[in-house]
Amino acid sequence: MGQANGRLKDKVAVVIGGHSGFGESIVKRFAAEGARIAIAARRLDIVQAAAGTVGGKGYKCDITLDDDVAALVAGVEADFGRIDIAVNCAGYEQSTPIAELTPEKLTAMQAVQFTGAIYCMRHFGNSMAGTGGGSFLSISSQTAHSPAIGLAAYGSSKAGIEYATKIAAVEYGPRNVRFNCVASGLIETPMTARIFKVAPAIQALQELTPLRRMGSSDDIAKAAFFFCSDEGAFVTGQTLCVDGGATLHGLPTPFHYADAARRHAEAAAGNDAGTSS
Repeated sequence: MGQANGRLKDKVAVVIGGHSGFGESIVKRFAAEGARIAIAARRLDIVQAAAGTVGGKGYKCDITLDDDVAALVAGVEADFGRIDIAVNCAGYEQSTPIAELTPEKLTAMQAVQFTGAIYCMRHFGNSMAGTGGGSFLSISSQTAHSPAIGLAAYGSSKAGIEYATKIAAVEYGPRNVRFNCVASGLIETPMTARIFKVAPAIQALQELTPLRRMGSSDDIAKAAFFFCSDEGAFVTGQTLCVDGGATLHGLPTPFHYADAARRHAEAAAGNDAGTSS
């Protein structure tokens, strides 16, 4: 349960995708600070279980459906009385080169990453504008800033949301609703777990990250707390890159990955030779 005098005491926070990954860490941070929690995702059983761990409530919602988002907002308003904070963590990535980017793949990616995200901005923004204000946060990605092969649909959708966030900040600012983004570097979550099983890939990423390490979901939760609490009360229309400085160098190229794999294999062979001698 949250702190009796936490910095989000009695605030109503809705976290879309709050059952896993970044969303789960954000939910825990917000709940620890006293927020009343609503979690939404496509599977009701999963979000109900996740919400139960923090004394909150789960809601079924597919953000690619405008009616679902409208119903989510109405449901939270009916159950909690208002909405003070909304965080959209929904998303998925299917790396596909442009040459193979069929209409079906492109539409599916944009439906979640862009169109559905706009639905959320509209319905939650309108709700908070009607009750005196609030904070809306979108989770973006380093891929919106660092071009890489196969990420045209995913990265450009994230870049579009970052730009839409600036416009929303201008439009909703007079009604005291703030819109911001956190652009994450590659962090291990259920969505990215497969990458973290490839040691040379992680090595290449670390070598292009000035802080020389990978981040955690807690790093994203800390940034989310800043934007959604009074700590960030005079901040709107901004994107904060939480990536250890990786955006400054960019994502690894195929050359970087190949070179890291070569060096990783040589090190492993050397260790084997030393063990057998």
